[in-house]
Amino acid sequence: MRYFLKLSYFGKAYHGWQNQPDSISVQEVLEQNLSKVLPFSVAIVGAGRTDAGVHARQMFAHFDASEELDGEDLAYKLNSMLPKDIAISEVFPVAKEAHARFDAVARSYEYHLLQYKDVFAYDQAWYFRYELDLEKMNKAAEILKEYSDFQCFSKSRTDVHTYNCRVDEAKWVEKDGKLIFYITADRFLRNMVRAVVGTLLEIGQGKQPVEYMHEVIKSKDRGKAGTSVPAHGLYLTRIEYPETIRELDGI
Repeated sequence: MRYFLKLSYFGKAYHGWQNQPDSISVQEVLEQNLSKVLPFSVAIVGAGRTDAGVHARQMFAHFDASEELDGEDLAYKLNSMLPKDIAISEVFPVAKEAHARFDAVARSYEYHLLQYKDVFAYDQAWYFRYELDLEKMNKAAEILKEYSDFQCFSKSRTDVHTYNCRVDEAKWVEKDGKLIFYITADRFLRNMVRAVVGTLLEIGQGKQPVEYMHEVIKSKDRGKAGTSVPAHGLYLTRIEYPETIRELDGI
C-alpha cells in the first residue's frame, strides 16, 4: 500500500530536503526513523526539494508499505523519535499510483523580511534594513503572472526539462512588523523564489525601475536577476493536490 506523510520542519540544521552523500538532510532523517519503526526498510519520495536552510510549514512525501499501517499510531511513534525540528502531522493511505511530487497541482512559498533587528527572529526572517517601496515591488511582482518561462531565476547548471511555471499569486504584505512575500505557482525552479525576491528588492530600493522585471525575464539570463536572498527567510507553506488523492483503489 502507498501512504502519504504530511510534515513540517525547521530547516536550519539540514542541508535541504534531499539525501546528500556527506550532509544531513530531512529525507535521510525520516527514512532512518521510518525504518526503525517499521519492520521493513523505507524509501520516501518528497513533493519537492527545499535547499539548505529553507523551512517547510507543510511538506508531503510518499512511501510504500508491504502491509496495512495504522497512520495515527505511526505518526505518534515517529514524533516520539524524530528531532524537535521535524514533526509529522498525518499519515494516510492513498491510491497506489498517487505521487507526492507529480500529483501536486500548486505550491506556495513565503519569504519573511524584517526591517528592524530582532534577536528572537534571526533564524526565522532576514534582517534587511534598507528602505523599500512596497508599491513598486508589488507592481513588479504582478508582472510575473504575464510570463511562463523563468529561466532567468533558475539556478545555473540545473537538470530540468523546462523552465516553464504558471505563477498564480505574487505579492508583498506588511504584517506584524514584517514584510512577507507570498508566491504560488504550479511548480518552481531551483532557487527561483530567492532570486525573484532579490530582484524585487533591487526594484524596491530604487536601483531598477518596475519595468526592469520584463527585461530580466525576457533575457533568460540568471546574471540579470537580483542576488539570491538568504535561505532562512524562506518557507514552503502549502502544497495542493486534487481531492481524489485520498481515494483508495477500489473504493
